[in-house]
Amino acid sequence: MNIDLVKQKAGIVGESDAINQVLEMISQVSNVDISILINGESGTGKELVSKALHLGSKRSSNELVIVNCGAIPEGIIESELFGHKKGAYTDASETRKGYFETANKGTIFLDEIGDMPMETQVKVLRVLESGEFMRVGDSETKKTDVRVVAATNKDLGKLVQEGKFRQDLYYRLKTVTINIPPLRQRKSDIRLLVDRFALQFSRSNDIKYKGFTPEAIKEMHEHHWPGNVRELRNFVESILILQKGERISSEMVINQLSGDKLEQIDSNSSLPVVMNRDPDQAERELILRQLLFLRQDIEDLKLMMKESSFSELNSSKSINQSFERTFENNEIFTKDENLIKGEMIGAFNTKDLEREMIIRTLEHFNNNRRAAAKSLDMSERTLYRKINDYGIEKKIKKDN
Repeated sequence: MNIDLVKQKAGIVGESDAINQVLEMISQVSNVDISILINGESGTGKELVSKALHLGSKRSSNELVIVNCGAIPEGIIESELFGHKKGAYTDASETRKGYFETANKGTIFLDEIGDMPMETQVKVLRVLESGEFMRVGDSETKKTDVRVVAATNKDLGKLVQEGKFRQDLYYRLKTVTINIPPLRQRKSDIRLLVDRFALQFSRSNDIKYKGFTPEAIKEMHEHHWPGNVRELRNFVESILILQKGERISSEMVINQLSGDKLEQIDSNSSLPVVMNRDPDQAERELILRQLLFLRQDIEDLKLMMKESSFSELNSSKSINQSFERTFENNEIFTKDENLIKGEMIGAFNTKDLEREMIIRTLEHFNNNRRAAAKSLDMSERTLYRKINDYGIEKKIKKDN
């Protein structure tokens, strides 16, 4: 498969030497049935590379199963990967296939494999070496014929030295390694990426797109883009919303990147806030602040519930009135902006707040349940149970 065909099939954009080296590697190894390790920073497009490898392989007519190892709680990851037998544990009401069995004759993409528990790594190694596995709670050995493509943004070699990743699995995975360059090493592709993202977003949202000036693109070349292609895409979509129908100038780009418009946008809290920090850092600080607010709200609610009747606190009418007051007055924070006003809490009960806190945390960590559980200071099993109890899984899938 030549480079142009790789681009066309997988939707990979770029003409720089750095990305062409990746595309050349994909064209050489996609049709060879060996395991492949993809290295790259977050946001560089590792999943796109895995799709390109699958589409160029002899297995392309079969399924590509994508698994985010970091998003599966440690207690159930083996069940997810290898399946389980009915009665294997409390909630196992029926026998279920795992991802490796589902991907039989196809490809399985193990994203963020550096987050996989050591115990699970042993069983993945067995599949790679013999194609054999056992469902959780079963004694029968099953076989699968699957190609494994793994990806990580971590230094697996260093994890091996630290005893956090199996050396035998590491060498088994890295038969061929594809290193994806960060955006700062392929800035000549920014023009093409911007046009692709802008056209896709403007068409799907019925927004007039008049393009970016050459000076605007030049300013974007000067930015470091720590969040890589993902950050660039978010930036393009954000600026198209804020400058709807306008041709994007260098001044608009500078203001968006530097935070010069902070005071203007801050006067309307319903608009996105431009910050003079990189998006990942700003988002982390924002979510942490919101979590602190929500935790404080729970304590305030306990006090309020002692002073008000429980039925009044839970009435839908009271909740609706609270929302109306919030958006009408647009005054949520106290003067020091470190505390939420008591009257803005409304009539939510503690379950409402806990559900909202879990949703926000999962969204922040891209549905990585292990990271979310750690941030929320609860076990992964507890988080998994609460996700089911609150029906959060359906909401996340719907939003995505």
